[in-house]
Amino acid sequence: MRIGVLTGGGDCPGLNAVIRAVVRKGAEVQGHEFVGYRDGWRGPLEDDRRPLGVPEVRGILPRGGTILGSSRTNPFAADGGPERIAANMEAAGVDGLIAIGGEDTLGATSRLHSEHGLDVVGVPKTIDNDLSATDYTFGFDTAVNIAMEAIDRLHTTADSHHRVLIVEVMGRNAGWIAVHAGLAGGANAILVPEREFDVDAVCELVGRRFASRFAPIIVVAEGARPRGGMPSEDDAKTDAFGHVRLGGVGHWLEGEIERRTGKETRATVLGHVQRGGTPTAFDRVLATRFGLHAIDAASEGRWGTMAALRGTDIKLVALTEATAELKTVPEELYAESEVFFG
Repeated sequence: MRIGVLTGGGDCPGLNAVIRAVVRKGAEVQGHEFVGYRDGWRGPLEDDRRPLGVPEVRGILPRGGTILGSSRTNPFAADGGPERIAANMEAAGVDGLIAIGGEDTLGATSRLHSEHGLDVVGVPKTIDNDLSATDYTFGFDTAVNIAMEAIDRLHTTADSHHRVLIVEVMGRNAGWIAVHAGLAGGANAILVPEREFDVDAVCELVGRRFASRFAPIIVVAEGARPRGGMPSEDDAKTDAFGHVRLGGVGHWLEGEIERRTGKETRATVLGHVQRGGTPTAFDRVLATRFGLHAIDAASEGRWGTMAALRGTDIKLVALTEATAELKTVPEELYAESEVFFG
């Protein structure tokens, strides 16, 4: 077969490991030919592709980002998008696609399969770890380790200057990075999108921490919101899938804490640092295993499926299951982190 590969949505460590595994096994063991579509769904929409063979994937295992490029292109937002993709694939002799992406990319992939008959296999990718069908996604472990290291470093400067330090991490609708990095880094409060926070309660915690002669570290997910919401959110920009561009809660909270407590407060926004650079060993292995199982699914004609981690095994699940609901931080896990607040 001739198989296309694309990476959509935000980049994250481990994407190249998936591409490498797909091509190495697919070409060397199963005899397939591959093309790489550039910049997510924009590639098949505009028939923008490149050769993708074993020479092209040599040396990419430790590299962050994606050699194919990425975008948040929504194929259903383009005029005649699904039909254009199908026509371009047929003209190029591409028999099926392996799409590597998160909630939006795989949601589009699922619709292209179920509504338009496109032969596709999915690979889950999101540092937010919020896809319901898989226990973990690659990129998450790397993001948590980067955030944890930042928290470790901020502890010393917080105590030296007797400041409140806020660390804003990624997490639009799910606080997995915040909870894991906060627990690992010894944060004194963790604020997540799953529950609105009370600014007065946060300030009270700040006071208790200073009473112990130590400065507080607060970890906040970018999607966390105070009760009553934040001002000026109505004018926020949206992407091709209608998502509001987040960020800013850390600096907003900085101002509120300093105004209410009189304590010097500083916010650090980690932003794209969390999803850049070389992947951890865990993410390299998980991404590689996902790639191996994805190409097996394509070879066996098991279209409309996605590779998922269940325990320590990789299983194939329906794409519809993968995107059915968002996986959020359970109450019991958040309760475990609350033991260390203050």
